[in-house]
Amino acid sequence: MKILPIATLALLLAGCATSPGTPPTPQASQSSRTESCKQTSEQEIAALFDRWNRSLQTGDSAKVAANYADRSILLATVSNKPRLTPAEKVDYFNEFLKNGPSGKIDFRTIELGCNSAVDAGLYTFTFARTGAVVKARYTYTYRWDGSQWLITSHHSSAMPEKT
Repeated sequence: MKILPIATLALLLAGCATSPGTPPTPQASQSSRTESCKQTSEQEIAALFDRWNRSLQTGDSAKVAANYADRSILLATVSNKPRLTPAEKVDYFNEFLKNGPSGKIDFRTIELGCNSAVDAGLYTFTFARTGAVVKARYTYTYRWDGSQWLITSHHSSAMPEKT
């Protein structure tokens, strides 16, 4: 019989651990919902650059832009303008593709998360039309949308030091 009052007291004290009006901790909020994480690997994420690079080879800016989530940002190597909408990305790639670009990864690091991944490193672009070679830094962030990996942010900048 003494167990019931002790258990009730323990519950009351637990309820007093946070002051009134204090929002629940993020852990408490997250534990009430479940998220299914897409199993992935570094190889799968590395292949996403290859998919993007193959889309460049088509010469079709819409195919390249299809690699990006609707809500994403492109901070391109040769443009000062952030590209947010699919139309803005198509506009950028219309110009970029004119020189026949082809990318090659020189160094990378990949981080895996729950339905997200980051691929960052160094790459080199060769432009078939002009013969120009541009070495740059890059970061791609990806999100699993339930059926495919899409780019949510893409940042690329030319290497600052000439070697």
